[in-house]
Amino acid sequence: MQYFDLHLHSAFSGGTSSLEQLASNAKELGYTGICFAEYFQNESQIKKLKENISKVSAEIGIDIYLGFEARNPNELWKLVERRRMFDILLVQGGELKMNKLACETPEVDILTHPENNRNDSGLNQVLVKEAAKNNVAIEVNFRELLLASRKTRISIMRHMSNNIMLAKKFHAPIILCSGGISHFELRDPLTMISMANQLGLELREAKDSISKIPENIIKQAKERKSEKWIMPGVKIK
Repeated sequence: MQYFDLHLHSAFSGGTSSLEQLASNAKELGYTGICFAEYFQNESQIKKLKENISKVSAEIGIDIYLGFEARNPNELWKLVERRRMFDILLVQGGELKMNKLACETPEVDILTHPENNRNDSGLNQVLVKEAAKNNVAIEVNFRELLLASRKTRISIMRHMSNNIMLAKKFHAPIILCSGGISHFELRDPLTMISMANQLGLELREAKDSISKIPENIIKQAKERKSEKWIMPGVKIK
């Protein structure tokens, strides 16, 4: 089985570890591929990142994908306009406005930590139905649990479990990511699967959330780069 972590931050985007450190550790832990989530600046930045990723991927021997994480509506629309230029589009969740935008935008691949800094789970059945319709994956973010205090961790786990329940009920994809900003924050796939299992995913579902679901996202990313692709759900035959 192939495993993927599609939400990592390097020193380029608020992280503390280099691309090489993250890629090397991910390979050692048993991942087939990873995605670096960066913050958009300009198109020349995309070119430089692609060159660096290609070099590191060849040196380490692991598949590396380029992702951008939108932090506000303006960043999201800029990235939607440039959707063919990179692999994975993530939206930083937490604020209800961004959760809603992510679920309603078919170009988005992953809504990251929708419950972040909230007193609720950040999602409801209306938003999750939109996510299911637009094939937007709801993230379960390991870093939130890793760094939380015991009291806060209990609340986060409850919110994550609620989002998992909603996603399962309305058939929205669920993806398991480390959200790591350091190579020390990565965990092996079996540890991640065990955590997801504790939050309400059946063992098969937990495995899918770190293998099958990210594989589908990667496949879709490749389709978007085809000249036959027009928009989500529309291709030239």
